[in-house]
Amino acid sequence: MAHLKRSRRLGWGWGIITVALWATHPLSAAAQSATYPTRVISLINPFSPGASTDIVARVIAQKLTEAWGQTAVVENRPGASGMIGLAAVARAPADGHMLGMMIVSHATTAALQGGGKLAVDLVRDFAPVTQVVSQPYLIVVNPSLPARSVKDLIALAKAQPGALTYGSSGIGSVLHLGGELLAVQTNVRMTHVPYKGAAPALADVAGGHLMVQFSTRMSAQPFLASGRVRALAVTSSERVPGLELPTVQESGVTGPYEVNGWYGVVAAAGTPAAIVDRLNAEINRILKMPDVRERMTVEGTMPAGGTPAQFGALVRSEVEKWRRIIRQAKIAPVAQ
Repeated sequence: MAHLKRSRRLGWGWGIITVALWATHPLSAAAQSATYPTRVISLINPFSPGASTDIVARVIAQKLTEAWGQTAVVENRPGASGMIGLAAVARAPADGHMLGMMIVSHATTAALQGGGKLAVDLVRDFAPVTQVVSQPYLIVVNPSLPARSVKDLIALAKAQPGALTYGSSGIGSVLHLGGELLAVQTNVRMTHVPYKGAAPALADVAGGHLMVQFSTRMSAQPFLASGRVRALAVTSSERVPGLELPTVQESGVTGPYEVNGWYGVVAAAGTPAAIVDRLNAEINRILKMPDVRERMTVEGTMPAGGTPAQFGALVRSEVEKWRRIIRQAKIAPVAQ
């Protein structure tokens, strides 16, 4: 009987402790959110200073500083196709004080890794916070090419398989894979010419050394204004305000065709949901500010926003999409 009473006391004791833990857990999460941030926030841009990713990151960091009274700084850690900086975020303490910019090229790099192992897993190693911007591309051609539409371009490619050349910023880049997606969906063959950057490739389209290029609006604008290239369509699923251009799908391409650049903010996996939610709410508020929207539009991007779950789903779907295109186009895997 004494043993039974002692067991009951122990059972009640563990029950009380368990209830207490469950009761204090939400309070702990709320407390973390209420006190966060407690020190400087580092926002890692895994690319070089001055690029569009860097500019967008600095806008976000400045507004976070103003909102919370705690300094947020941008750190540039380029290298390995943006994976070095992203790996630093994955290894950081999961407390929301180190964040990172994840962009579409991370997804294409992950899709192209083949049998090699990346330093990080884009899904497993990160807590998505929110998508920040989307960035449609333009299909531009040298003016000497007798193509006024994507339909004309496809007809030319079918008439002379492999004769049309298009440039990109490198094998496996979104500019390369955008061309491969078009070729797969229209059953044509174009010749890809990789460059060490999008700018020299675009210059060669203007100079007549290449015929086709997938380009950001901002990069193409000077060439469009001077008439050195001609734009045929936008690669987004919807038309872009301010551009009198059809989408690729409107131009007669069957099946869903959409190629967008995107940037988003991530934290280390395991970051408390309360902190992720606070960051998400604040960044979404920032993206609605008129001065922020204007600045990002000038950079050729469109403010996005959304929930952490939506951004996580985008990352997963992009890796799967580009992995499928890489297989269909028979692009040789690249180990990292």
